[in-house]
Order: sequence, then structure tokens, then C-alpha cells
Amino acid sequence: MRRRIIIVTAVHAPSARFLPDAYKSLCGQELPEGWEWHWVIQEDGKSDEVAPCVPDDARVTFRQGRPGGPGVARTIALAHADGAYVKVLDADDQLTPGALARDLAALEGDPSIGWATSRVLDLLPDGSTVGFPGDPEAGPIERGAVLDYWKANGFRAQVHPATLFVRRDLLLALGGWMALPASEDTGLLLALNSTSRGWFSPEVGLLYRKWPGQATSQASHTDTAERDARMAVIEARARTLASYQWRCPAAD
Repeated sequence: MRRRIIIVTAVHAPSARFLPDAYKSLCGQELPEGWEWHWVIQEDGKSDEVAPCVPDDARVTFRQGRPGGPGVARTIALAHADGAYVKVLDADDQLTPGALARDLAALEGDPSIGWATSRVLDLLPDGSTVGFPGDPEAGPIERGAVLDYWKANGFRAQVHPATLFVRRDLLLALGGWMALPASEDTGLLLALNSTSRGWFSPEVGLLYRKWPGQATSQASHTDTAERDARMAVIEARARTLASYQWRCPAAD
């Protein structure tokens, strides 16, 4: 497997205007010698509005497909993931300097770690940033810890799935992102936590843009019946994976 980090971004027309900021944050990353990144941008649909915002860079691959939501777009983007690791970067978010190098160091340094996350700041429309409490301690996150916290705190995880950095093989083994209309990234996070140890970096790794057009700000995202159904299937999947005692890496 190539010494390459695949950055996976799902995008739709309303969020395309933020791609240049995401690209700028990628270009500011520094990696160890011999390592590189490749950005795979997958449009959730086929429009004429996204392509003009895609950077002209040999390190960037742009594809389109029929709409199915961000989880479908990210999963289909894995067809072009020819690196050892996959990093999530939503179209409207930005990486902070050093984020990729910290994630890489955590997983390269410990084969028992399957995925990594980091601290997040909300990026508000006026350019200011806001943090929030509840971060775990720096270092390893044991199997089951995220699920327990999520269940005990109103279905809110203590680490943010938008910061996910994961071993490609593990991501594929779990089937990519969940087939849900929302919370598909939380579903993946809890599945990862049920099968492998994780890592948390206390340094800020992501600026999470808050804006009216984002999916999580829509009324449908908080519909009670749908939300209850999403949380139920996410929990059931995570607990079933844990009950099977499947591990990554496999136990001797």
C-alpha cells in the first residue's frame, strides 16, 4: 500500500463554494518525508456548480455520481483510495496546521490503534471560533469507550467523527459509512470503537464551519421519529460488532 493519505470529501452544490478554503488548509499540511496526500472529492449528484470550485491540482481527483447523501458519496470515493490511510474532510471544514502529521504519527507508532480523532473548534460566520467541553484525555481511546459515553450523554460522542483518520483496510472491512440519511459518520465512529482502539489528539485538528446551509442545521435532522430510528440502528450495530468479539488487529 502506498505511503499516501487519501482525503475524502463529499460535496453538494451549496457547499462547493467552501472547497477553496478546504484546499488551502490541505496545502498547509506538512508530512514526514516519503508521505503524500491525495484529495478525492465526490459530488453527491451531478450538477454544473461544483466542478468550477475544484482546484486544478494533480493531487486532486473529482468525481460525480447519483445522489445518495454524504455517506454514499464518501463510500463510493473509496474506489479511488489507494493509500494506507483515509482522512475525512467535509467540504465546508478546514484542517489546522499539523493535523495530518499528528494523526499519521499516532497510527504509524502503534499498530493497535485503528483510528484517530482530534479536538474541534466551531467556525462561526463572523470568523470567530468556539470550543466546547467534554474532550477525552489525550492518547488512546479504549474499545467501547465512545459508545458508553454516547449512550450516557444524549447520543453525543466525546470525539467528533468529522475529524476521523482511519486505516483504509479497517474502514473497508466495516463497509464504509452507514446507509443512513444522517449520522452516518457517527455510526461509523461507533463501529470503529467497537472493533479497535482509537486515539485522541488534544490539539485542535479541525475548524467545523457553522452555516445555515449545512445538513445538521436543517429541521429534518432533528425530526424525533427519524432521529430515534437512526440512534437505535447505530447502537444495535455497534453492540452486535462488540458481541462478536471481532478485533482489529486480530487477536493472536
